[in-house]
Amino acid sequence: MATTAPYSAPTAETAAHLDEIWHTPHTLYGRLATVDHKIIGIRYLVTSFVFLILGGLEAAIMRAQLAQPNLHLLSAEAYNQIFTMHGTTMIIWYAAPILSGFSNYLWPLLFGSRDMALPRINALSYWLFLFSGIFLYSSAFVGQMPDRGWFAYAPMTELRYSPALNMDFYALGILFITISTTVGSINFVVTMLKMRAPGMSINRMPIMAWSTATISLMALFALPSLSAACVFLFFDRRLAMHFFDSTQGGSPLLWQHLFWIFGHPWVYIVVLPAMGMASMIIPTFCRRPLAGYGYVVMSTIMTGLIGFGVWVHHMFATGLPPMAMSFFSAASLTIVIPSAVTVFAWIATLWDSKPVMRTPMLFLLGFVLLFVIGGVSGVMTAALPFDWQLTDTYFVVAHIHYVLVGINLFPVVAAVYYWFPKMTGRMMSERLGRWNFWVMFIGFNLGFFPMHISGLLGMPRRIYTYSGGLGWDAANMISSIGAYVFAIGVLLFLINVIKSRRDGAIAGDNPWDASTLEWSVPSPPPEYNFLVIPTVRSRDPLWEDRLALPERSSVREGPTLTEGRETLATTPLDAELARVLHMPEDTLIPLVLALVMLVLFYGLLLRAWWLAGVALFGAYVVINIWLWPKRHAPLSEEG
Repeated sequence: MATTAPYSAPTAETAAHLDEIWHTPHTLYGRLATVDHKIIGIRYLVTSFVFLILGGLEAAIMRAQLAQPNLHLLSAEAYNQIFTMHGTTMIIWYAAPILSGFSNYLWPLLFGSRDMALPRINALSYWLFLFSGIFLYSSAFVGQMPDRGWFAYAPMTELRYSPALNMDFYALGILFITISTTVGSINFVVTMLKMRAPGMSINRMPIMAWSTATISLMALFALPSLSAACVFLFFDRRLAMHFFDSTQGGSPLLWQHLFWIFGHPWVYIVVLPAMGMASMIIPTFCRRPLAGYGYVVMSTIMTGLIGFGVWVHHMFATGLPPMAMSFFSAASLTIVIPSAVTVFAWIATLWDSKPVMRTPMLFLLGFVLLFVIGGVSGVMTAALPFDWQLTDTYFVVAHIHYVLVGINLFPVVAAVYYWFPKMTGRMMSERLGRWNFWVMFIGFNLGFFPMHISGLLGMPRRIYTYSGGLGWDAANMISSIGAYVFAIGVLLFLINVIKSRRDGAIAGDNPWDASTLEWSVPSPPPEYNFLVIPTVRSRDPLWEDRLALPERSSVREGPTLTEGRETLATTPLDAELARVLHMPEDTLIPLVLALVMLVLFYGLLLRAWWLAGVALFGAYVVINIWLWPKRHAPLSEEG
């Protein structure tokens, strides 16, 4: 049922009243209870960068071990633990959550809304993410970090080969974070369908919204496979079941299928939002709309769909039937097409323009080059004979780093430089930013490109030391030097963030002259985001005058919604006004539920079934308190 949103001329009194309604107190309670998407988004970003640093330190230790032949800085067991924690941290606890941080912060601002659709779910997703990481890293304090690789292939994860708690931390930690990712994905999907400003039909959404919505749906379908695999692994280890034990009728290949049914879509889950951010930032500095908007949207969706049909190319060496592998090989070649469409759109946008070469643009140009290198090395492994020769060599390590670091981290850094003024009200140092780019770019290629060569020369992955005279010595030394140069580049970035947060030049509302709605509000945005809910008539509402578009968006006049924490809900396709939504107040319930879940997982880890039972009952009580009906005005809903 539609309702009429109140219109009024915004005044200073209106802004003050909205400030009072949406304000989160700067107290301990306020900080713990807040459901403000901007605070949650920044927490995601900061926490993800902490995990990036932890994963980077683990990589630095490994590169020190592999810099020369016959080094024994680490024992084999210690190396296995560091290696496993590095991969698991970077892939699960950094690469996807960092993108969730940007989307959490930006989506309501991009959509012309005052919050996400489900603010308490949003807070819960962050607390679950944080506590799952604490749970995983608590394994270090008992000297039992996961030690069978981030891929955890059976049967080496079975209890007889790994009798300590190492792989219990792994199975339960990943199960823990999948809950966070699942509830967060539901929030993104509902927000996209329900919370767009009036007039923002689906063909007017920013590209970043399409990419994040696509990967949110992908996560909802991919994560159950990983969750089932981790449940089966825990049952094998602690309840004497035999899902992966071939001696008892189980199948080690079942783990690989379940893991990679999740694992390959996950590659695109950690890449597509980064590509979406690039598709927003490149047009800003080219001063023209993105070329081929519709084609980029379709390529994003097709990448998500085809991504579910290529998982077996991780298993070409497992002895599967050749006919089945040929189909997956064809799918792995086909998925290059939508990615190429997006790259062509970026090049077409750059073509015949005069791009403004600021730091975000430098990082994105470097990203495009790394994207092509990573994509080419990936499509090479789609060919069965080639993959058979190079599977489990350092060629694959090089490819995965070009994909998961080059195609993720470089756009992330570009996005920080781009949206930092909006988040903080201050500009980052351009001079330090250029140093930052060149050190990171040179260090990255110096560190990871030689791994292609060592892989072609036969160096196996996952080894902790090697003999001299095999032709790998120079490539490994160069890779280790490059890794440390790259680390210095990341350090320069962190220095720039900290220094600019305190001393950076004051940013205006729209320092980049960008076209999307987030740049129409002050920097940093007020807690209520928009003084009035905007009405959108194009994909580039802030560029309509220069593009001579026939209709005009309204960002200064519209519904003010001052009766409480309210925002507008619109229809899924055409974004027509549907109703006024009442949004929840700050609450500790998400934090309490996440803490109860942490107790539950420690109970499972220690096989303290009574503690797990008490925590499960506690979760039931908290959820009932959460869902207990509350009285609101007619025609309102709670997020």
